[in-house]
Amino acid sequence: MTAIETSGLTKTYGELTAVDGLDLTIEEGEVFGFLGPNGAGKSTTINMLLDFTRPTAGSASVLGYDAQTEADEISPRVGVLPEGFDIYPRLSGRRHLEFAIQTKDADDDPDRLLERVGLSTEDAGRPAGDYSKGMRQRLATGMALVGSPDLLIMDEPSSGLDPHGIREMQELVRTEAERGTTVFFSSHILEHVEAVCDRVGVLNEGELVAVDSIEGLRESIGGGATMELTLSASATGYREVATGIAGITEVAVSGRTLECTVTDPAAKASVVTALDDAGARIEDMRIEDVSLETLFTALTNGEADATPERQTSGVAVESGVAE
Repeated sequence: MTAIETSGLTKTYGELTAVDGLDLTIEEGEVFGFLGPNGAGKSTTINMLLDFTRPTAGSASVLGYDAQTEADEISPRVGVLPEGFDIYPRLSGRRHLEFAIQTKDADDDPDRLLERVGLSTEDAGRPAGDYSKGMRQRLATGMALVGSPDLLIMDEPSSGLDPHGIREMQELVRTEAERGTTVFFSSHILEHVEAVCDRVGVLNEGELVAVDSIEGLRESIGGGATMELTLSASATGYREVATGIAGITEVAVSGRTLECTVTDPAAKASVVTALDDAGARIEDMRIEDVSLETLFTALTNGEADATPERQTSGVAVESGVAE
């Protein structure tokens, strides 16, 4: 069973089309990132999935139920982290969680939830009106986790969090996915998306312009990686070794350096192994991948033919084998 499925989902406001014929399928247990510029229709889509907004045309199902006619069946099985979560200023953080547990008729331990989202016992006892934006986001995340939802919908989950908090959020998403939870979230922090998502969908002006894994998007836009290997001796004699690897399309030699164009991610390990077997000693290796930001820009601005920017990672190599 799919977790989310839409067919021709459309929402118009007068002459404005917010979402235009959205066809999307998200499998159970998948971590799916929903990307798009401001005003692309991401929040409108989420609101239709939750029956906060009725579609103008098309249909949507969530966890096998019709999102409009069977919303009462869906609600207990979905956890929602909305963008701009509003708290009750006088209630403590703990009381917010207790209220959410009572509302869902769940049996969660508030202390366990507080621990999971990084709020201390002292913080939990304070009025939520005194919380920073990041603390409010942690509280909202805890409330979304009440009842161990089968589907977790998160709208800008990293909002207000510092780098440490973002790493904790990534770990929480991974943990939920391992538990079998489907995670569907929109975010403008592309590094966060790349770190945790199985697939992403890119929405632009209400239309879905791409759905794929990050690697799949790189390949479809022509953004293969560049792999630069520095050898201990002249690289000239090893050009043919690298050229013979499936997924390596071009190999350039300069002194002790081999520069390979990689179209298949699996080829990165294969070329290292082949060179090692051929007797080459690799002293250094650098891999430049097209950044998700560049892919996002290409998809939303129609600049797929633009020269991709790249994000570089250096890899230490010892005794000719990548670590």
